[in-house]
Amino acid sequence: MINGNTLRDAYLSGANNITNQKQRIDELNVFPVPDGDTGTNMSMTIGNAVKELSRLNDATVAVVSETAASAFLRGARGNSGVILSLLFRGFSKGLKGKTEMTAADFVTSLGLGVEAAYKAVMKPTEGTILTVARVAHEKAAACQSDDFMTVFDTTLEAAKEALASTPELLPVLKKAGVVDAGGQGFVVVLEGMRTVFAGEGMILPEGKAAPAPKAEPVNAAAEADADITFTYCTEFIVNKNEGADAKLLRAYLETIGDSAVVVDDDQIIKVHVHTDHPGKAIEKGLTFGFLTNMKIENMREQHAKAKHENNVRKEVNTDAAGSYSPAKKEKPFGFVSVCVGEGIEQLFCDLGADKLVSGGQTMNPSTDDILRAVELTPAETVFVLPNNKNIIMAAEMAVPLSTRNVIVLPTKSVPMGIAAMLAFDDEVSADENTIAMKNAAEKVSTGQITFAARNSDFGGFKIKEGDILAMENGKLVFTDTDFMRAAVKLTRAMCKKDASLVTLFYGDAVSDEQAESVREALETKLGSDVEVTAIRGGQPVYYFIISVE
Repeated sequence: MINGNTLRDAYLSGANNITNQKQRIDELNVFPVPDGDTGTNMSMTIGNAVKELSRLNDATVAVVSETAASAFLRGARGNSGVILSLLFRGFSKGLKGKTEMTAADFVTSLGLGVEAAYKAVMKPTEGTILTVARVAHEKAAACQSDDFMTVFDTTLEAAKEALASTPELLPVLKKAGVVDAGGQGFVVVLEGMRTVFAGEGMILPEGKAAPAPKAEPVNAAAEADADITFTYCTEFIVNKNEGADAKLLRAYLETIGDSAVVVDDDQIIKVHVHTDHPGKAIEKGLTFGFLTNMKIENMREQHAKAKHENNVRKEVNTDAAGSYSPAKKEKPFGFVSVCVGEGIEQLFCDLGADKLVSGGQTMNPSTDDILRAVELTPAETVFVLPNNKNIIMAAEMAVPLSTRNVIVLPTKSVPMGIAAMLAFDDEVSADENTIAMKNAAEKVSTGQITFAARNSDFGGFKIKEGDILAMENGKLVFTDTDFMRAAVKLTRAMCKKDASLVTLFYGDAVSDEQAESVREALETKLGSDVEVTAIRGGQPVYYFIISVE
């Protein structure tokens, strides 16, 4: 029988063990792009419970497991972290109302966790942490013993065997000569727990690093540089005259401002531009049709006001324990966007995002980070745009925890998120908007130019650390040694026959001159049928994020 104190110490030992070994697990990642690695995400997920568990003394296994599960869920980061939190959520269900845990309770609880994890993944892939946990449970369930250590050791050995077999189930692992990183993380947690269950003592942390600062979901206008090039953020919708050519309108807007986003639909043209002459933008728009939904905002005033409001928010909504007061539901719809980079953040704010969560490829925000932003959004229904495939599951975990209606749009990139927001119509229902926004996001192709974070043999490419990687919709298509040349080559390959608009979001490592050189090269090579715009996104990691419509 395992009592509450022993289970508490086992959780802490498992958390310490994966934290100590997270770098080794990170290095198992096959895909060489800089990312929020598996070991880091799993250690931060389970590590979120350490403080709360440490406060418990002589609690029942029910209380310990519920405390841990709640903290794991709120701290879940990345897909691997979410799956780990779901596996341990099974223990809170299986041990509900129990004072101590038997071998049979352990088997039941693990089974509930495996079931929940499989259900949460739309298309479960065998050869991952899911396989490792499932096989471990199956072997434990087949173990004919009432002795807890016999059952637990059977579970651990089965998990190790399943982990060793993952390369046979996933060819990409076999080619790279590694096992699944998520499965390895799960085994490391179990190994840490075993030392406590076996009476060998708790694994201790090897060194305590300062905790990463918690990202505040604030208005990017408050954080942006006060040196704003153009004063007025101007938006309107043109109800098109017959034969109206949106490309001509875009070309004009680029002569009087920057950050021009022009979306051409069958009957309307949606316009967004930063300019010192909003009147000229509107006058030009009138030559293409009649206007609706006009909005002009002074970004210098916006910056000062947002800065003040953010300072007030920090004083009023947070206390020493980090709690906050949910915002009043003052409007029907609101938006939370996950993004990073001053230019990209500003664009999402211009398009109507109420709160931003800082994060992306190298920093996957937790479920709690996203939930906090949702709760501080003053709306009945909140649309969440993760803008990264490794953040979608964490965002979905916030849905049942929120006090408002939360709709997670499965946007896997910044261009998809921007397209979704441009498709929003405040005069139709949440369901209608969900369909329209998803459809708009799916029509956009995303290109990314980044660098290899490690040596790798992936997708038929021999990759060296530092190589330039060109990806289309998340798939590696070629490598290069020059990021500007790669951006031109990738964009040309992405522009199919029906492509009419290319937007280049250039990162913090790219100069204005370099971005303009790429834009001009594409303009020449793609011809007059395709409009090419460059916007300073300021994002890390990616030299260019490319949107093709």
